[in-house]
Amino acid sequence: MEIRKFQVSDIGPIVSLFYETVHSVNKKDYTQEQLHAWASKEEEESRLESWKDSMSRNITYVALTDGKIVGFSDMTVNGYVDRLYVDKDFQGQGIASALMNVLEYEAKNRGLAELETDASITAKPFFSHHGFRLVREQSVERRGIKLVNFKMKKELSRDV
Repeated sequence: MEIRKFQVSDIGPIVSLFYETVHSVNKKDYTQEQLHAWASKEEEESRLESWKDSMSRNITYVALTDGKIVGFSDMTVNGYVDRLYVDKDFQGQGIASALMNVLEYEAKNRGLAELETDASITAKPFFSHHGFRLVREQSVERRGIKLVNFKMKKELSRDV
């Protein structure tokens, strides 16, 4: 596996990976209606543009295996972990942990004191395992549908 910085040409495979992952991995924790609200085919075109812009601004990495994008993550310059997804066929291989470690290293290098995220029900155990603590459970609305997620934070040590 290789981890490298995001390139604009990665956006198509990233948006596809996001859709496929949400609709397969997260289905154990969310209803079909919720999955559709979270990741719909109808929003794919607008997602290509908006994510290309935000991922270009953010600190964004992709994980590749044999030249194929199998995961991606991004974080704002203020330490908000916005997205962290791994291909449905590559779960449990340490890809998410490797991406998280790169973001944490970047955050420490930038002198950030903490990271925060809004974790899905599915992702909450992963973030807990990586030292994030639960701040609160939240109910967010996407396309008129309520979804539960969790505000989580991690204090960063000063060593790099």
